[in-house]
Order: sequence, then structure tokens, then C-alpha cells
Amino acid sequence: MGRLAAPRSPTLGWAGVTDLRASTTALYRAKADALVLAVAPGPRLLGADDLPRPLRSTLSPEGLKALGVSGKADEVVRIPTAEGGLRAAVVVLTGTGRLTGDLPSAEQLRRAAGAATRTLAGLGSAALALPADDVESAAAVAEGALLGAYAYRAQRGRTAADAKAPVAELELLTPLARDKTLAARLERAAVLADAVSTVRDLVNAPPNELYPETFVQAARDAAKGTKVKITVLDEKALAAGGYGGILGVGQGSERPPRLVRVEHAPSKPKAHLALVGKGITFDSGGLSLKPPTGMVTMKCDMAGAATVLAAVVAAARLDLPVRVTGWLALAENMPSGTAQRPSDVLTTYGGRTVEVLNTDAEGRLVMADAIVAAGEEQPDAIVDVATLTGAQVVALGSRVSAVMGDDALRAAVLAAAERAGEQFWPMPLPEELRASLDSPIADIANIGDRNGGMLVAGLFLREFVPNGADGTRLPWAHLDIAGPAFNEQGPHGYTGKGGTGHALRTLLALAEDLG
Repeated sequence: MGRLAAPRSPTLGWAGVTDLRASTTALYRAKADALVLAVAPGPRLLGADDLPRPLRSTLSPEGLKALGVSGKADEVVRIPTAEGGLRAAVVVLTGTGRLTGDLPSAEQLRRAAGAATRTLAGLGSAALALPADDVESAAAVAEGALLGAYAYRAQRGRTAADAKAPVAELELLTPLARDKTLAARLERAAVLADAVSTVRDLVNAPPNELYPETFVQAARDAAKGTKVKITVLDEKALAAGGYGGILGVGQGSERPPRLVRVEHAPSKPKAHLALVGKGITFDSGGLSLKPPTGMVTMKCDMAGAATVLAAVVAAARLDLPVRVTGWLALAENMPSGTAQRPSDVLTTYGGRTVEVLNTDAEGRLVMADAIVAAGEEQPDAIVDVATLTGAQVVALGSRVSAVMGDDALRAAVLAAAERAGEQFWPMPLPEELRASLDSPIADIANIGDRNGGMLVAGLFLREFVPNGADGTRLPWAHLDIAGPAFNEQGPHGYTGKGGTGHALRTLLALAEDLG
């Protein structure tokens, strides 16, 4: 095999690119390159009663129809103000989609604001005059705007025409600009958006730059300035500790695997949440090789680990009164003379043996080791996050993730996701499918019935969740984010193409609930 180039840390340069502040400034006085207004179907303009008269006429329902503006979701239309009485040179009309009441929901505001800022890359500033008369609405606009103001430019040449920087400054126009509660929510929005962008940066990074060793460095870079503690097990420590799942998956690559533990530990935590993330930095399928087109997006197979890392760092930055430990199971799944073979038997951490029938069902092997390790600390709950199965995409599509596990924790995840604005759907773990994982020579096989493959994978992971002090299995939930973690389609709302950061907001909301 050829020599590897010296490790190069992936670029995590988003933090601080876009600044946001709240202001009570009237929209016609806002000094910005663009003024963003919301339009609901009808069409009708929302929250812009103090527009100058010339523009008010132009943007009346009749005027909007004449301009071809409908107010549908993801519609963004720019209109020059000319002599319209605004300081901003352009008005940006962003659609909310169909309303269920008089005003948009929090998630509709996030998406409308994000769709606008996503299209404003290259501008210096924008004023946001979407409905923001209460704290929840104002916070939603801020979150969406910051989430939309993202661009991955690390691999772009400086002269590339499409390598525009996100809009630099955002001004949120709201009568609550001096409200202390809103100030705290805006700080949270900035931390949240930074965390989502960290996930996006890692997922978007090419696999020749992001592999287990450089992922560790990226974790250290992300944790700078916080009290997050990072512990790394390299290949020697993994072998000494008996982490056969991670080692088995990683043994075909020149780039050895790692298990990384990241921890936010406040002095008097109210609870302990353990997060486990799948970190396959590139998935070729191993000897059970994927078809070429199936590998194109497989740099995203570490999205679970990236999400867990960013969630722990965000919890620390927000000083949440909850102990949050994250376990990043990092490996590169490659075919070679040293790769694991179909029919190999691995001994995972804790002693359970697994017959490997398909080397492309590798995520569950690294997750098995990490789940057992996380459970040894007896947390109050374990939540694992993984781009685990293609069956998830078949069942739920590219924007809705699955959540499985214990009823109470599954419900808590769904409630957190609902507030955060992320789409999850509860899925069962049918006991009759468990028998398909039986192996004649090991404790369990790594694949079972193809029908219900997403559920079978969840049943496999459940086998490795340790018992608590009372002798019953620790509370556990499994999040399969295979489709929503990477957007291969056109941009929508605050989401561009590539890594999405999906599930980060849900995990952070869940941690806040536990606190």
C-alpha cells in the first residue's frame, strides 16, 4: 500500500462568520443591503404594517399576485426598492407555506428565514422583519436565519464563482430586542447554529482529509474554549480493551480506528445522558463491496459521531446542568488483504460474539462496542445516532428519521424533536424479527431478515444495551438518520445540499429537558 499523506485537520471555520443582533429599529430605517419579509399563501404580507406607502401598494395581495409571488414554502423572490422609501436596496420575500392559524408556526418561521438567508450569500447585511412579536417567534427566526447562513467552502478555489461567503450581518427587527429572555434565546440560537455547522463541516469534508485520526483532531478543535474532556483509545488501546467490533471494521484500512469519549461534566448534574455516534469516515462496504454509485455519498457515514460531538460541545457552551458523555466510534471500512471477511466471528467489547455475514453492515458493529462502554457508566439514558440502514430511507424518505427503543425515552425524543423542528417517526422493534439474527456459531449475527431491515438493525443494537443497577436494561433509544443526514436533492428551507446537521437540535433539546 502507498504511504499516507501527513494528517491534515479538516476545516471547521464556520463559527463567527455570521453575526446576529436584535433591534427595535423600524423596518424602513434599517440599514442593510436587504430587508427580508414573510409572505403567506393568499398571498399576503406578514408583519410589515409600517412599510412606506409606495411599497405597501406594490406588495398588496394584488401586487404580489402580479409579481408571481405565492407565499409557498421555499419560495424566495427579490424585489428592488428603487424609490420605495427604504434604506435597503432590495426586499426579499420569503414564503411560509400554508398556515394553520393567522401566523406561521415556529418551524415555518425557521424555514422561511433560513430559505432567505441561504439565498443571500455574498451580501454584507440583511434585516429580518418576519413576525417576531413574541420570544418563541423571534427565537425561531433567529435560529432559521443562522442555520440558513452556511456555506462549505474549504475545498473551493478563491476565485470560484459559487464560493460566496454567507451573509455577514443579520439584524432581527423585533419589539422584544431588549428582553432578557430573548437575549438568552438568541445566544442559544448562535450556539445551536454553530453546532449544526460543525456537523455540516465534518460531514462535507472529503474522506481523504477526514478519517479517524483527523476526526480526533477535529474534536479537539471543536472543544477548544470549553471544559469538555476528551479521551481517545487508539488501535493499541482498543486491542488491549477487547473492542473487537471497532477493530474488525477498521482492520482493512491503513487508517486505524479510534474510540473517542467526550464529556461535559457540570459540578452538580441533574442527570446523565450518554450519546453514542456511528463514525464510519468512509464506507466502501468492505469485502461486501458497495456498487460504485453507492459509495459516492459514503463520506457522510460518520454523521452520527459528528452530531454527538457537536451536541456535547453545545451542552458545555450552554452550561447545561446535565452530564453529557459522547462516544464516537470511528473507523474506515475498506477492502484489503487484512479486511474482515464474511463468516468471520468478532468478539465485541463485553465478550459477546458476532458472526459477520455482511461486512457492509458495519455500523452496528462499532456501535455495539461503544454502547456497552457507554452503559458501563450507568447513565440515566443512552441515545445512539447513526446513518445505519438504507431501509430507513426506503421506509421514511430523505427528510424523516426513525426513532426506536424504550417507550418512555422514545416519546421523550419525539417531544424534543417536535419542539426543535426536526422530523422523527416512531418505529417498533417487533420481537418476531429477533430470531432472524440467530447464528449457529456465535451469540448473534450482524444481519437478519432483509424485510424490516431498519427494525432488525435496531434489535441488534438493543442486544448490547447493558442493565442498570436494578437488573433491567438501561433506558435506550436508537435514531436512524440515514436519509436526513445528507441532502442529495435541491436546497430547502435552511438546508443546503450536503451535510444537514440533522438530529443535533433534537439531542440538545433532549439534554435540556433532562436538566
